[in-house]
Amino acid sequence: MLKSLRTLLGAAERAPRASMPEGTRAYAMGDVHGRADLFAALAKAIDADDAARGAADSRVVLLGDLIDRGPDSAGVIRLAREWQSRRKLHILMGNHEEMLLDALESEEVLSHFLRYGGKETLLSYPVDPVAYTRAELGEVMAMMHAAIPDQDLAFIRTFEDSLTLGDYLFVHAGIDPDLPVDGQRRSDLRWIREPFLSHAAGFGPTVVHGHTISQAAELRPNRIGIDTGAWRSGRLTALGLEGTARWLIEAIETDGSIAIAQRSIR
Repeated sequence: MLKSLRTLLGAAERAPRASMPEGTRAYAMGDVHGRADLFAALAKAIDADDAARGAADSRVVLLGDLIDRGPDSAGVIRLAREWQSRRKLHILMGNHEEMLLDALESEEVLSHFLRYGGKETLLSYPVDPVAYTRAELGEVMAMMHAAIPDQDLAFIRTFEDSLTLGDYLFVHAGIDPDLPVDGQRRSDLRWIREPFLSHAAGFGPTVVHGHTISQAAELRPNRIGIDTGAWRSGRLTALGLEGTARWLIEAIETDGSIAIAQRSIR
């Protein structure tokens, strides 16, 4: 079994480097999770990097989970809407956006949503925190409907399931290795971890994803994971792609200030 794993890894490493279509440049950003401060800083850095590299068919892909856990999900949604009005911006539906939309109609989902960061999302809108702590579940649902603007919910409902650009497939969580790329279940695109993460063979396209936190960007032969846990680590990561070139841009909070770091990757 070990020999077969090494064979698969070796074959993946010898495979041609994934490439973007000629003239196309893309930036993928990992899970923001309510960190509007890091999001604003990284968006500004991406725009500056894009301008410095010259003309191209350029677009940004947000890999989902813009909301929950961090302190300002409402601010992230507002900034994302503003950014999309100025440039090509694709936004993927994460499992946390899915939970938010379902929680508007189901108390069972709402209870789960609130335990996994939804409370922070709700309180980033004009909700009285004292009233929230005293409210029954049905009353919390009413607060959600009253506090979250219809335009924000309509915006979230436009989020995409996946995006293919050249040899890259962008998804929130990953894909099921046992299914063809064009036959993936929506639930797996938003929620899967295993057997995707440990799969050693190629998927066809190189999969760029978030959802599963790692200390630094995970650069595997068959996938690139860029969820660096912004809500708790203070590090928000983006991947740049053009031709066969790859580079990382990160917004990193240290001692209350945010710095931008950038490096090329193999």
